[in-house]
Amino acid sequence: ATGIETLGLRMQKHCDNALGVAEWLEKHPKVEWVRYAGLKSDSGYKLAQKYLPKGAGAVFTFGVKGGYEAGVKVVSSTNLLSHVANIGDTKSLIIHPASTTHRQLSDDQKKAAGAGPDVIRVSIGIEDLADIIADLEQALAGI
Repeated sequence: ATGIETLGLRMQKHCDNALGVAEWLEKHPKVEWVRYAGLKSDSGYKLAQKYLPKGAGAVFTFGVKGGYEAGVKVVSSTNLLSHVANIGDTKSLIIHPASTTHRQLSDDQKKAAGAGPDVIRVSIGIEDLADIIADLEQALAGI
């Protein structure tokens, strides 16, 4: 159920899963960087601990080694994560902004908007964490 009665439970699962995925991605050899305020290595970590004590949310970005082509390939290779532009679903979502939502911008404008060639944006859902990671692992294996 996605009603208000279960919102607290769902949000905690979103946050817990997002942190688990971000921590896993941070160690992945094909990932250049991860930007998630729930990570101790993130510049926003201290503020997130102060203002978001239950978790830093479900949406974050990461950069893949290999740039634009690698980003497109990872997003098109996921099975569990859906390739859609909206966020906030109970299902995990993934998008490559440079080839989709920001494609009309120049390369400089894309970078300024945080949508550089290597950027992948995810909205982590409430599925089993191991299933989300397994899907990302097989997608990253293809680059």
